[in-house]
Amino acid sequence: MPARNRIVPAPPSIVPRAPAHATQHPGGSLGLLDGLLGLLSHDVGIDLGTANTLVTVRNRGIVISEPSVVAMDTRSKRVLAIGAEAKRMVGRTPANIVAIRPLRDGVISDFDVTEQMIRYFISKVHDRYARIPRPRVLVGIPSGVTEVEKRAVRDATINAGARWARLIEEPMAAAIGAGLPVSEPSGSLIVDIGGGTTEVAVISLGGIVVSRSVRIGGDEMDTDIVGFARREYNLLMGERTAEEIKIAVGSAYPTEGGDERTVTFRGRDLLTGLPRSVEVGSDQIREALEPSIAQIIDAIKETIEETPPELVADIMDQGIVLAGGGALLIGLDRRVAEATQMPVHIADDPLTCVVRGTGRVLEELDQLERVLVSEQFTRAPR
Repeated sequence: MPARNRIVPAPPSIVPRAPAHATQHPGGSLGLLDGLLGLLSHDVGIDLGTANTLVTVRNRGIVISEPSVVAMDTRSKRVLAIGAEAKRMVGRTPANIVAIRPLRDGVISDFDVTEQMIRYFISKVHDRYARIPRPRVLVGIPSGVTEVEKRAVRDATINAGARWARLIEEPMAAAIGAGLPVSEPSGSLIVDIGGGTTEVAVISLGGIVVSRSVRIGGDEMDTDIVGFARREYNLLMGERTAEEIKIAVGSAYPTEGGDERTVTFRGRDLLTGLPRSVEVGSDQIREALEPSIAQIIDAIKETIEETPPELVADIMDQGIVLAGGGALLIGLDRRVAEATQMPVHIADDPLTCVVRGTGRVLEELDQLERVLVSEQFTRAPR
C-alpha cells in the first residue's frame, strides 16, 4: 500500500526563484565581502558637474565641493592633483603637466580620468572610516544625455569602487533639492543652469513631463567674454580670467539706478604681442553675455509651449525656479520674468540644489526610488 504522505519534488519550472535584485552582485565570498565592506561605507550622492563636483553623504550633508579639474603628468600618466589644487594650475603648467576637465557639456569626455576623479572623491569621503570603501552611489546627469553617455557615468562609478550605482536626472534632483513638490499632481518648472548645460524641466507626480537640455551654461558665457575681448579690443584673454570677470560684474538685466560698474580686462595684445589692460563697463559685459542668455530664455519658452495647459496654470501660480551656478548671474531672474510673464524665484543656495536633492533621495530611497533613471537593476541592495 503506497504511503499517503509521500513528498513529491516540485518540477524545475515552478521552483521559486530568488528575486532579480538579489542577483545584482556575485555570490560567494566576493558578494559577502562586498556586503561587509558596504556596512563600513556611506551612501554617497555626487553632482558630477562640468565646472564643479559636489559630494553629499547620507545623514551628514555636503562634505566636498571642488572644481572638476585633474592635473596629470603627460609622460607617466600619473594624476598629480584633483579639485581646487588642480584648478590653480590651469593655464600655468609646464610642458609635461596638463590640467584637464574630464567632463564637457555635462558628459564624460575622458573616461579614465573621470573614473580616477570619482575614486578620489569616494576615498576622501571615507578617509577615516573604511580602507576599501564600497558605497552606494547616486550620480546626477543631464536630462538630454544618450544611453551610451548614461552607461559611461554608471561604469565609471562602479569602476571607482561603488557596489551600487544609480543615476538621477539633474533637473529632478535640483527640484527635490529646492524643495519643490515633485510627487504632487501639480506642475513645477525648474531651470538648472550649470557649467556645461542648462536643463529646463516641468515636473509632476514624480516624473519629468517636458524637458529641454541645451549645451549652454557658465562655460559658454566665459567663451562669450573671451570672444568679446578679442573682437572689440584685439585682446587675448584666458577663460579663467573671463570667469572671474563674469562673477564680478556679469549681469543679464540693467541694474536699478543705472549704477554700472567697471572691470579691467588683462591679456595679450594680438597686434603687438605685449601685455595690455583695458577698462570695460558692466553694460559691455552684459552685451557680451547676451547670446547665451537669449538661448537659455528660448529653451524656457519652448518648454512652456509644449507643457499641458493644466500644468501651465500651476506654474503660473508657483512660478519658475532657477537653480545652478548660473542662477547667481545678477538680474537673470528679472530677465526671465520679463520674457515669460511669470513669477521667477531663485532657489536657496542654488549651487548645491542638485547634490542636496541626491542626498534627500538617498535618505528616502523607498519613497523616491521612482524618480531615478530606470535601469536593469531597480532595487537597492540592503
